[in-house]
Amino acid sequence: MKLLTEGFLIGVIAIASLTIGLMFLKYWRRTHDALFLAFGAAFIIDAANRVTLLFMSSPSEANPVFYMIRFVSFLIILAGILRKNYGRG
Repeated sequence: MKLLTEGFLIGVIAIASLTIGLMFLKYWRRTHDALFLAFGAAFIIDAANRVTLLFMSSPSEANPVFYMIRFVSFLIILAGILRKNYGRG
């Protein structure tokens, strides 16, 4: 029962991340603001990370690869923020 509940919650988080990522990409298409693109890419990467976790035999985030993927998505957000604040004038 615990495995079913964990899988359901991981799926909910994946769908939420994908939805948020697509909304940011929609805003990026309207404004061409790179910060929206960075947030959209980061949330879509997070959704793919969660889906990968969902299809494992036993969902466990103990594998460091999952943390590295999240770290990369946070770096993308950081790069977008830095570009927005210190980029082209």
